[in-house]
This record gives sequence, structure tokens and C-alpha cells, in this order.
Amino acid sequence: MRLWHEDLISKLPRQQLLGQHREIAALRGNAWGKPHSVVNYVFKYSPYRLYLYHLKVMDEMKKRGYKPDKLWENPYYRGKNCEAHRYLDLENIIGKIYPEHDDKYYKECIENLRNKGILL
Repeated sequence: MRLWHEDLISKLPRQQLLGQHREIAALRGNAWGKPHSVVNYVFKYSPYRLYLYHLKVMDEMKKRGYKPDKLWENPYYRGKNCEAHRYLDLENIIGKIYPEHDDKYYKECIENLRNKGILL
């Protein structure tokens, strides 16, 4: 499980973009707070940031003709098998959604894609 650097979302191949949507849906749902070494940093912040990141992924999906379920556009929604959030810290974020998505992380993501045979 990985959240790609947000500057790569528009460049991701179909498989990685759709996989990102599935992984975010899992994280927004019952996987929230469950340790996973690559994405543990998301749990340091309000789930609202993951929602904002998810919006970017869904916007790109729509540009490509996909139709993600509109229920995911609600920041409180956590999936069909998970109770909705009752409260979210609706932060006003300037810059990157996750500060961890820096130049070093960008290069790490590019290398990860390259190892999968994907050259951007």
C-alpha cells in the first residue's frame, strides 16, 4: 500500500490510478489507524487530509472517463461497512496535503514505478 506523491497522480498509468483509489478507500474505511509501514504518516493527521488526497485521485479518474462512487465525495463517508466520521478537523491546507510528499519522496515513487517497468 502506498500513496503516490500527489504531483504524480495525473501521470499514473490506469492500473496505478485505480489501485490508488482502492487503497485510499480502504484507508478511509476499516484500515484507518492500522499500521502499514509505507503509509503510517497519514495517521498523524486528520482523516480530512486523506479525503482531500482522495478528491485529487477521483478528479483524475473523472478526467479519464471513470465514475467513482459519489459517496466518496463526502468527507465523512468511510465506506459501506464502516461508520461515518462524526467529526473531522477541516483543516485549511496550504501547499502539499502531506508534507512527507517532498522531493525525496517524489524520487522514491519514480524509482518504485521504474522498478515496475513504468517510465514517466
